[in-house]
Amino acid sequence: MIVSQILKSKPEVGVISVKPTDSVTEAARLLSEHRIGTVVVSADGQSLDGILSERDIVRELGKRGPACLSDKVSDLMTSKLVTCSPANTALEVLEMMTEGRFRHIPVMVDGTMVGLVSIGDAVKGRLAELAMEKESLEGMIMGH
Repeated sequence: MIVSQILKSKPEVGVISVKPTDSVTEAARLLSEHRIGTVVVSADGQSLDGILSERDIVRELGKRGPACLSDKVSDLMTSKLVTCSPANTALEVLEMMTEGRFRHIPVMVDGTMVGLVSIGDAVKGRLAELAMEKESLEGMIMGH
């Protein structure tokens, strides 16, 4: 399964974003409210400046305590991002995530973000692909 198919199978909620100048508290509120693990960071709502994950926040909480919640998102976000394209396969995305030790990857087309794929999305896509392969092999074996 390719990333474009994964994006089509996701609900049309859109990608939740925050501004780099927003507080970490605001970002955490959005993560909780939408029950998601990552927010995209964008100054203008279109560019991709970074990503802030719940893991980023928890790590900083562990280091400094609740004082980090008043920091700007830009202070904690990951700005050096790995991205993929709609043509990448679920397996390629899973390999990138495993190698980079992250769980969300922006999908880019001509420098514009068109979606966000989570590790769960990629695993679901890969499992669907394996199920189809299994059915095809069983059909060939059974002579259907």
